[in-house]
Amino acid sequence: MPSLPNDFKLGFATASYQIEGAVAEDDRGPSIWDVFCHLEPTRTKGANGDVACDHYHRLEEDLDLLKRYGSDMYRFSISWSRVIPLGGRDDPVNEAGIAFYDRIIDGCLKRGITPWVTLYHWDLPQALHERYGGWLDVEESQKDFERYARLCYERFGDRVKHWITLNEPWIVSIFGYATGGNAPGRSSINPQSTEGDTSTEPWIVGKALIMSHARAVAAYNQDFRASQKGQIGISLNGDYYEPWDSSDPRDSEAAERRMQFHIGWFANPIFLGQDYPKCMRDQLKDRLPQFTSEELKLLRSAESDFYGMNYYTSQFARHKSSPAPDTDYIGNLDELQANKAGDPVGLESGLHWLRSCPDLFRKHLTRVYRLYGKPIIITENGCPCPGEDKMTREESVQDEYRIKYFEDHLDAIGRLRDAGEGAEEIGAGAEAVG
Repeated sequence: MPSLPNDFKLGFATASYQIEGAVAEDDRGPSIWDVFCHLEPTRTKGANGDVACDHYHRLEEDLDLLKRYGSDMYRFSISWSRVIPLGGRDDPVNEAGIAFYDRIIDGCLKRGITPWVTLYHWDLPQALHERYGGWLDVEESQKDFERYARLCYERFGDRVKHWITLNEPWIVSIFGYATGGNAPGRSSINPQSTEGDTSTEPWIVGKALIMSHARAVAAYNQDFRASQKGQIGISLNGDYYEPWDSSDPRDSEAAERRMQFHIGWFANPIFLGQDYPKCMRDQLKDRLPQFTSEELKLLRSAESDFYGMNYYTSQFARHKSSPAPDTDYIGNLDELQANKAGDPVGLESGLHWLRSCPDLFRKHLTRVYRLYGKPIIITENGCPCPGEDKMTREESVQDEYRIKYFEDHLDAIGRLRDAGEGAEEIGAGAEAVG
């Protein structure tokens, strides 16, 4: 295995709603996920985060486990509605919520673990969704998010030196407002959804998230960076795509278009300070909100320190000849797990959509670095094993498939650095968390 840099670190990542539980304790306000998980008929097969991993009550035990596993760092998210139950910029702060995150941060530092804090991992305060539509109101949501971010910098920034504004804004926009599979469950193509417009709402939400990120970064850079000396960035998900038929230029264009719809949608404005990719403008036309000159000025001044990459798998893209419907959000193409010759994109895992593709991960790293020029932090990576639900305890501990998955993806990072493919900062600055 090629060598990794001496400062390369490994850790674990979680999200507040996925692990904390205690959803009604110590004055925490409900989030959109609390409401979504209790809709009838159920949208989540009965699953909810009411108890989850009970991290709220088992915090010390969980941090001891991180230490025992040799974690260098721990990425966790703050529940917006736990620290500001009603969410808004003029709403009161919940000191019990602040105290909980103080305990996490101090507990990490005591154990020699570096905290990485995500401000938003999908759990918008329900009060803001009811007050003005949440992310559907571009102006109000970004103002409230900035105040929330400033509160976190003020209360935690003396100890937290690594900030992530948003986790996977693509998931928030598409799964929450196009397919309706995630909170708040809005969609015009999902028969379970009673509200929503798949043709317009995801793009409105996307702009709200982009501008919220920009305001949070600008606030940090202007008022906190000099004294706190931290770093700030964003975590974007996205697969790498190869053409289904490598000899067909239309499939090559489709593969690039898919990555622009997935990654460029957010990365072009955030890291390049420019409009959305041209292929998105060409297809979506006036359904894709415009940026004003003042908004572009803010985006260009809100410089991020790193690109947080959430990567799991890769796919093939096959072009479509028919016009795209208004509800299309991937770039008018087919996503496939095998190419024209029938070759699979990678080894099958325990999820139908996730295959292990370390060689394409290497291509993905190179492409993102060459396009956006920022150090890349791997903020999520991993997989379930085939047949995981039927494994014995011993098999689940010595899970050979997952061990190989991580070995192969770490190997891809090492080989990329050793090859000197114009992406030296990936190896020097990469930290795998997840």
